[in-house]
Amino acid sequence: MGDRSFASRPEAPRMIGIGASAGGLVALEEFLERMPPDSGIACLVVQHLDPTQKGLLPELLQRVTAMPVCAAEQDMRIEPGHVYVIPPNTELTVVGTTLHLAAPGAPRGMRLPVNILFSSLASGQGERAIGVVLSGMGSDGTAGLQDIKAVGGLTAVQDPESAQFDSMPRSAIAAGCADIVAPPSELPERILAVVAAQPSGQGAVTDDTPPAETSPPLERIVASLQQRIRHDFSMYKTSTLLRRSERRMAIHGVSALEQYAEFLEHNPKEVELLFKELLIGVTNFFRDSAAWERLAETVLPDLLARPTGEHKLRAWVVGCSTGEEAYSLAMVFREVMDQFPQPHAFTLQIFASDLSADGIAVARRGQYPLAIADDVSPERLARFFTAHERYYQIKQGIRDMVLFTRHDVILDPPFTKLDLIACRNLLIYFGSELQRRLLPLFHYSLRPGGVLFLGTSETIGQFDNLFTPIDSRLRLYQRQDHAHKGGGVFLQHAFPPLSGTNKEHSVSPAESSTRHIDPLQAEADQVLLQVYAPAAVVLNAEGDIVYVSGHTGKYLEPAAGKANWNIFAMAREGLGTPLSSALKEAAKAERPVHLHNLEVPTPAGVQRVDITVQAFHDPSPLRGMSMIVFRDLPPGKAGKRGGRTDEGRTAHDAELQQYRAEIESLREEARTSREESQAANEELQSANEELQSTNEELNSSKEEMQSMNEELQTINSELQAKLDDLALAQSDMQNVLNSVDIAILFLNQNLHVRRYTEKAAKLFSLRESDVGRPLSDLTTSLEYPELQDDAYETLRTLTPSEKQITTDDSCWFEVRIMPYRRLDNVIDGVVITLLDITETKRLEAALRE
Repeated sequence: MGDRSFASRPEAPRMIGIGASAGGLVALEEFLERMPPDSGIACLVVQHLDPTQKGLLPELLQRVTAMPVCAAEQDMRIEPGHVYVIPPNTELTVVGTTLHLAAPGAPRGMRLPVNILFSSLASGQGERAIGVVLSGMGSDGTAGLQDIKAVGGLTAVQDPESAQFDSMPRSAIAAGCADIVAPPSELPERILAVVAAQPSGQGAVTDDTPPAETSPPLERIVASLQQRIRHDFSMYKTSTLLRRSERRMAIHGVSALEQYAEFLEHNPKEVELLFKELLIGVTNFFRDSAAWERLAETVLPDLLARPTGEHKLRAWVVGCSTGEEAYSLAMVFREVMDQFPQPHAFTLQIFASDLSADGIAVARRGQYPLAIADDVSPERLARFFTAHERYYQIKQGIRDMVLFTRHDVILDPPFTKLDLIACRNLLIYFGSELQRRLLPLFHYSLRPGGVLFLGTSETIGQFDNLFTPIDSRLRLYQRQDHAHKGGGVFLQHAFPPLSGTNKEHSVSPAESSTRHIDPLQAEADQVLLQVYAPAAVVLNAEGDIVYVSGHTGKYLEPAAGKANWNIFAMAREGLGTPLSSALKEAAKAERPVHLHNLEVPTPAGVQRVDITVQAFHDPSPLRGMSMIVFRDLPPGKAGKRGGRTDEGRTAHDAELQQYRAEIESLREEARTSREESQAANEELQSANEELQSTNEELNSSKEEMQSMNEELQTINSELQAKLDDLALAQSDMQNVLNSVDIAILFLNQNLHVRRYTEKAAKLFSLRESDVGRPLSDLTTSLEYPELQDDAYETLRTLTPSEKQITTDDSCWFEVRIMPYRRLDNVIDGVVITLLDITETKRLEAALRE
């Protein structure tokens, strides 16, 4: 249930998507030169190309690789050991085993062809997808690598130190979606090592096979994670655990799972890295837009229109990762509220939880890269975000609607009284048993009429008695208020802990009897047990009820508050103390312990009952457990106190035995309490001494803080004075530049715009928002296509360049390119000066004539 279905088949070749910009040719050549022709992997190359120029990339790459290189064509079949190159002015995607080309859907300068290819690989190849980001400008490829990582694929990024243009690699690394970071010449070997370490598929375990039954080394890995991190991965899908472990093994060069399990036990840092690897923290704003549209159009308005009188809705986003989906829900709610007449009292409180502390920290900051513009409309960006130079900041009004917390949905208690639960693409990583326990928990947490919002690859499975589909295609479900078909049993098993370390005593099917039982005998035994057998319960070692036979309502009743199945919490008045003593005695004895003529108050009056307590010591499925059997005494046979009959004497002896047991139990409890009080007193004395010492240290720290505060105030005053001087110098510099009436353009080492004069703005169509843009992205009226190459040459050789260039309106400029030298004599870019020599040229032409 809830697993992904991919189009990849065993006969489909494995594919590597490679993304780079126009300046990444060297990195592409190094990568393909080291890629073995017999690897059986097809390489799909996407480069940022000039749409107006003929593509020469296939011919250039064919010089360095023995694999056949060709330009991609529509419906071309992908063959292993081949290289396919995207043609100019197209978008390349993969459908099954064929290539598809399409015209770009975005204007020039805003196209992201690498993301488009990687996303199609993720949806088509699943965990077999491989994405590689090489040298390039911008952030293209980051979102695509996140998609590949989300489905369990492999991601690789060029080491930024070896990249001519490091923006694309650094963006991918900053997003945390790079499995391998290395120079281009080393990437093929690293990728093939990971591919070779992955299971071939024959004899591989299924997703639902418990790790403990699949592989003892994997069980050791799960135990190391649970001991160090506290989270229990034993009920995750085995395939997920194996894939992530094998990826870490390939990174460390470990070939056997047993070796990695041992390596993990002695390296706590590696445990934390594997834990982060297992947390698939990949999400984005408004993922699956059709589902969010349906949520805004009908689901949220219907929730608000319920006749409950509730004006404050509560939602829980489970596995929120870095917060995108929680903020998406907040933004959609605000848009829905705009449709209601003002004023209204509706509010939404969103609880967003995740296991990753790093993800929660990012979500709380509310800062997201500029690439979110691909998922968030310009209207939403303008309304809900504040644009900065390198990121978007979520506005405070949306931020205040969400409470982020670190929460383990498997071990921690759930949020309750909710109107909506969004658990999207989390269940697909859980085993079927854990999924079966989580869905009833969600049903319990929702209010009547509440909505469950799942991911596109998840369903409610067999729990159609708990949820009714609102739109099963979009995975929107509504809570059924009158669940049936054993809902109480579901709820009993739904409460945390949901992991395999809970209190239930597991009985192996292999230990149960396999002999054939006659159907007539089985039916007769069942009637005897249900009708004529006395009421009984079976307890585990902690006193929790694990099995009930017959009607036990006379003797046991549920305690108020959170569901508690412990015998001492459920025993009626008059049974708690005798049962406690009898259980202790039975645990030490080899024979059953009998309690006679106990009085139990019931709604119908006082009921006298005999109780038998037996502990199981023999090697069997019940070993370590106890059974309590209740037998009612008829009124005529209940012995009267003070009578002369044998029954009366027996009852009197039983009552004395009960009182003696209670007195002994009270003495034992008093002795234990006395010892605990003495120990607590000693601990309090020790704590008091520590607090006195801490108080002295705090007083000392307070004096130091006061001294530091004075120093900081002094430094702050000095810095403020320096800032004033710097602002004045900045104003002087700007006035000087504008007064010279010369076009001047300042570029940094990457040839990005740093500063410009007003006259330069006219020649290059510059605005304030263009600061930081690369020179190659600027449009200019100069007929000077070699401008960027000359700038790089000046930056490399430190030799000034001077040329006379015309414009498209027949003006002439003397273009001078000089190195930008800082005060500390460090070259930090170039300065391009453009002097208007139109009149000089006209005079020169007139003199020639």
